[in-house]
Amino acid sequence: MTVGGGGARRFGNAVWSRAEQAAGWLPAAALGISAIAIWEALVRLLDVQRWLLPPPSAIFREMGASGGLLANHTWITLQEILLGFAVAAVIGLALAVAIAYSRTLERSIYPYVIASQTIPIITIAPLLLVWVGPGQTSKVIVVALISFFPIVVNAVDGLRSAEAEMYDMFRTLGATRRQIFTRLQIPAAMPYFLSGLKIAAVVSVIGAVIGEWVGARGGLGWLMRVSAPQFHTSRVFAAIFVLSAIGVGLFLAIGGLEQWTLRHYPRSRTR
Repeated sequence: MTVGGGGARRFGNAVWSRAEQAAGWLPAAALGISAIAIWEALVRLLDVQRWLLPPPSAIFREMGASGGLLANHTWITLQEILLGFAVAAVIGLALAVAIAYSRTLERSIYPYVIASQTIPIITIAPLLLVWVGPGQTSKVIVVALISFFPIVVNAVDGLRSAEAEMYDMFRTLGATRRQIFTRLQIPAAMPYFLSGLKIAAVVSVIGAVIGEWVGARGGLGWLMRVSAPQFHTSRVFAAIFVLSAIGVGLFLAIGGLEQWTLRHYPRSRTR
């Protein structure tokens, strides 16, 4: 009886925790629904032409009518985002480790990492189009270029976040530099690294759209570029909605990975 009661209690606590999490999203859902309702009402009351600003109902109808078209171009854009994000994560983490591990590498690499973000990505995309062509490779490079910086900066800050007292304790216990790095610096850097991944996941969507807008054979950015001059405004907004959903989905996915990875960390570090 005691075991059964404990199991029921844990199940009830889990259900209550899930309910609290779901309730936390109610304000955002209410705000979104209200914004859509106001948008719909204003467009109809002011008699705005649909080619200029379609109501949400027209956008949702377009999403249903062009579901196959949107799905095909969404898959193209999603591949570019995931590949570019993966490249950015690998390169960004490697650069962060190099910068944090060696002062010499920091002085030689970090300034160029920072300088790379002063160049507008919109000016690099046309050059990549010339160098590697209008295929997927140029879009993956654009996504990687726009995504790796927050990963590098956050990971470097994380690798340096361990307290001095912890370094002293490890050295007192005879730990090697490699052991300090793997058992102290890397665990300390995980919350920072995952935060950088969340930022990079969102901006990777922007990178894919920029690459497709400059030159592509498909993708949601390309679809918006060819639909706007034809006054298919509803289709443009439908593509924007899908892109927003991709960005939010990636952010939530990294957030779930963060919760699972940091489940044993102190709550003050993971909140």
